Amino acid sequence: MMILVFLWASISGAASVFAASLEELCTTFHTRNTLLKTQFQGLTLDQPSVTSQPVYNSSTTGQIFWPDYSGFDFCNVTFSYSHNGLKQDKVLLEIWLPAPKRFQNRWLSTGGGGYAINSEEESLPGGVIYGAASGQTDGGFGSFGTTVDEVILLANGTLNREVLYMHGYQAHHELSMIGKAFTRHFYDMADSEKLFAYYQGCSEGGREGWSQIQRFPDEWDGAVIGAPAIHLAQQQVNLLYGNIVQQTKGYVPPPCELEKINNLTIDSCDALDGRVDGVVSRTDLCKLHFDIESTIGASYFCPHSKDTSLIQNGTVSSKGVAVAKKILDGLHTIDGRRAYIWAQPSATFDYVASTFNPLSHEWEPEINSLSGGWVTKFLELRDVDNLSDLDDVTYDTLVEWMKIGWQRYEDVLQTTWPDLSPFQETGGKIIHYHGESDPGIPAGSSVHYHESVREIMYPDLSFEESTRKMNGWNRLYLIPGAGHCSYSSSQPNGPFPQTTLKTLIDWVEKGHEPDKLNATVLQGSRRGTEEELCAWPLRPLWKGNDSHMDCVFDLRSYDTWRDSFDAYKLPLY
Repeated sequence: MMILVFLWASISGAASVFAASLEELCTTFHTRNTLLKTQFQGLTLDQPSVTSQPVYNSSTTGQIFWPDYSGFDFCNVTFSYSHNGLKQDKVLLEIWLPAPKRFQNRWLSTGGGGYAINSEEESLPGGVIYGAASGQTDGGFGSFGTTVDEVILLANGTLNREVLYMHGYQAHHELSMIGKAFTRHFYDMADSEKLFAYYQGCSEGGREGWSQIQRFPDEWDGAVIGAPAIHLAQQQVNLLYGNIVQQTKGYVPPPCELEKINNLTIDSCDALDGRVDGVVSRTDLCKLHFDIESTIGASYFCPHSKDTSLIQNGTVSSKGVAVAKKILDGLHTIDGRRAYIWAQPSATFDYVASTFNPLSHEWEPEINSLSGGWVTKFLELRDVDNLSDLDDVTYDTLVEWMKIGWQRYEDVLQTTWPDLSPFQETGGKIIHYHGESDPGIPAGSSVHYHESVREIMYPDLSFEESTRKMNGWNRLYLIPGAGHCSYSSSQPNGPFPQTTLKTLIDWVEKGHEPDKLNATVLQGSRRGTEEELCAWPLRPLWKGNDSHMDCVFDLRSYDTWRDSFDAYKLPLY
């Protein structure tokens, strides 16, 4: 039997130094023995399924969530497990384990996006470069490339509840549980050694992160959560709202007209933060001071490289502005009660899609497949990928769909439980961020949940004191100009927090509390510029255009983020 020799590090919190090499550890023999030691009641880990492949001199470039990094080695391990008593049940896990000399006693769970429970290896380097074993799960859906909407129905009218609850939260719990134990045995860590556990995910991956924090408080020491797709019952239906506004008002603006309205919004609101850089850092001030009707009459032109019939040119119309204004106001019932919110001004209208009909020579609404598929599969329980049309769909129809989804999936997919006291009591830390100009998941969704947690957990404290308490373990950062889980091409000089996991690690392991969050401009004329993001509820305000930024609190601005969802009798956290 191979003997692993290791030396205890003399500095508290440092990783063990292994004499064993990657070649010695990354073998099928060692991996199967590791799996043999990793046992859990109710689960069977399949030793014959093990694959183990050393990878050398790997590199990662051009990523959003971590910086370029080259020359790292790791062991790529895959295996499957099953739930005892379930027929034809198999869940696949993939774990990347750093070379022993680079292992820093860390585990990282990674999430997915859209209807995917994983990122198909795209997220795994983000942990390995920081000395963490990084894992992903297929949820038991059949492959890492299979998404939950493909397997959510057993037949028309019948939900696959095992799939539903695996996707909702159980698969990620098992990934962390198995992955942490496997990592300890793989490196032969002593019981007295601390294995720090982390999470990083955005969009659906952000929802998956909250699903664990809300249910399994001792699972991770910290989590980086980006633009989470919580309020899922509202969020998925909400992507149809723009189409219904177009349908109700009887006008589908050419995409170029909406683009012009948005570009003029950016131009007008750019300087409100005290700096002119093509980035709207204060969408709250934009709400307070910008009149969207001022865009009426502006000329627009969008060429088409291949089809001259699709060249778009004209002037911004009062009808186009009326559509944009109604969309930005967010979904209300026909009698005026608020059901949900839309993106902030300066976010693109990418989720108000339309297509050109060459027969009628008019633009027509294009149904978003994420939303349409949610309605057909998750609400109507029909194995159909999208809605065929939006005939007879009204604002009240959308609200009713939201209510159905909320009631049906509140315990598994809604993911808005506001009492995080058990996680806070374990000492866990959260860095939660959201692109302020996210066109798909409104930044206000994250603000609303963050404030719900504060109000539920600290009901007897003042606003200032409860905010201070929250920021001691759970910080929210809005990213100026950023889109959905990325920077935005319409505001290229906006920064993005590329080293957030490193910041979280320093907070958890060294106690370095992130007053501001480091961010880097990744494109545009200011590419490479290092900036800082303010922790909510403080907002950025520049003095001397580009000389100094303060993080300030402004009650009028704060109030623009607070909405009452009076379309429901229950509170929407």
